[in-house]
Amino acid sequence: MSIADLRRDYARARLDEADVSHDALVEFARWFAEAQDAQVPEPNAMTLATASAEGAPSARIVLLKAFDERGFVFFTDYRSRKGAELEVNPRAALVFWWHELERQVRITGTVSRTSREDSDRYYRSRPLGSRLGAWASHQSRVIAGRGALEADLQEVERRFGEGDVPLPSHWGGYRVDPEVIEFWQGRESRLHDRIRYSRDGRPDERGWRIERLSP
Repeated sequence: MSIADLRRDYARARLDEADVSHDALVEFARWFAEAQDAQVPEPNAMTLATASAEGAPSARIVLLKAFDERGFVFFTDYRSRKGAELEVNPRAALVFWWHELERQVRITGTVSRTSREDSDRYYRSRPLGSRLGAWASHQSRVIAGRGALEADLQEVERRFGEGDVPLPSHWGGYRVDPEVIEFWQGRESRLHDRIRYSRDGRPDERGWRIERLSP
C-alpha cells in the first residue's frame, strides 16, 4: 500500500460546545484522565515545538510532569537546544496525540522557568540514574561517541560516590502558560470536531472564549 493510501476513518466519539467545561484546564484534566483510563501508552508524552530568535522551528517529544491553573510543566537541561531557544524566544507549542481515543490537544503560550524549589522537588523524585545523567550529559552538545558519554557518567559517579546528588544549576523546569488550547476529536470523513479556547479579556481575568473551528 502506498503512503497516499494510508488512512483511517474516525468514529469513536463527538465533541460539542454544549458538553465542554467553561474552563479549558478543567476540560484538559478530564481528557487527560480519560486517556489514563483508556491505558494510552505514556499519555503525558507531548510534542514540544520551539523556535529560534530568527524563527527557525524545532520540535521533539518531552514528558508533561505537572499541570494546573498556572500551566503545563516539563523538565530539561537549560543548555539544550530547546533551552537556548526558549531563552531568546519564550513561546512554545505543545501537542498531545491520544490515538486510542482519536484525540489530540494543541496548546500555545508563553514559557517561564519554574522556581528552583519546584525543580529540586521533582529532581529528587527521579531515579538515581536519571539524577546522575543530568550531571553527565550536556544535552544537545556534539560528543565523540557513546564512550565519551559513559566516561562522563563514570566521572560523575566517582564524584558523588554514595553521597547526595544535588540538583545541577543547568537543569530544571519550564511552565507553559496557555493562551490557546484546542481540543480535537476525530470524526467521519475528516469532518473532525475542533473546539478552541482562547484567553478572553485582560490576563488577570483569566477567562476563556470558546469557539468551534472548521475541520
